Parts: sequence; C-alpha cells; structure tokens
Amino acid sequence: MLNRVVLVGRLTRDPDLRYTPNGVAVANFTIACNRPFTNQQGQREADFINCVTWRRQAENLANYMGKGSLIGVDGRIQTRSFDNQEGQRVFMTEVMAESIQFLESKGGATGGQPNAQGSQGYNQNQNQPSQANQNQFNQNNNNQNNQGNNDGGNPFQDSGEPIDISDDDLPF
Repeated sequence: MLNRVVLVGRLTRDPDLRYTPNGVAVANFTIACNRPFTNQQGQREADFINCVTWRRQAENLANYMGKGSLIGVDGRIQTRSFDNQEGQRVFMTEVMAESIQFLESKGGATGGQPNAQGSQGYNQNQNQPSQANQNQFNQNNNNQNNQGNNDGGNPFQDSGEPIDISDDDLPF
C-alpha cells in the first residue's frame, strides 16, 4: 500500500507553532496549491490543504517562513476525528509533512513580512560581499592582470605543456 503526497504551494498564513505538554513542537499550516487548469471564467482556482509538521522542522518553518512563502511538502495523508463542543463528530484530513523544502527566501515571499517574532529573513544580506572579501577579490584580479593573463581567465595560455588526463577523469 502507498500513501504519499508531494505538494508545492504558498502558505496562506503564518504557521501556527505550539508545544505539547511534553514540550514537543507542532506546527499547523495551510498551503494553497494552484490547479493545473482554469475555470469557465478563465481564472485559475486553488486548493487549500491543511498540513501538520513536528519537532525541529515545525520550529524552522515557523521561524523562517511566513504568509505567502513558497514551500514544497513531502508527506502522507492522515485522517482523524474528534467530538466538538456541540458533541458532533468532526473528521479531519491532513497532510503529515515529513519533509519541507523552503523554495524561496523569506524576502521573496509575497508581502515579505517578518514573522510574529519580528525576526528578519535569514539571508537578508546574502548578495552583498563584505569589504574584506571585495578587497581580496580586487587584489586577486590585479595580480592576475599583472601576470599578463588578459585573455579572460584562460589559465593554460602560454604554458607550453601538454595536459595529461586519464579516462577516469572525464565526466562522460
């Protein structure tokens, strides 16, 4: 028997992180997955799928992803039932997320808002090199240009020696 679910969608709201009485983290979240076709009005509809994840993965999801974040979920479908306050039996079907992939940075999410704790995205300054790294880069380029290597970076130009490569080193 097989019970496997793979979903890609956007969080409809910030994940709801809670802890059990034993201190185990659990996060409930809903993702919107677009349907692969349009309706009669030419609009694309979406399915809203309830998901649950546990422990460290739940904490990571709540800390780094928020409403609008694109995620991938791999898991299984699970059903459960309980009696509500009116005494009626309620059945729930959820995806138990065993693996969650963050498919974009928090700043790339629609809205790009920080989560409820007010933390910033974890890769906010990823594309900005430090001044020390920039100076090292410039120094290496100057040294390369001073050595007469002005051909665009060919390290084998003017070496005059053949290259010995075995068949085991070739990628094909």
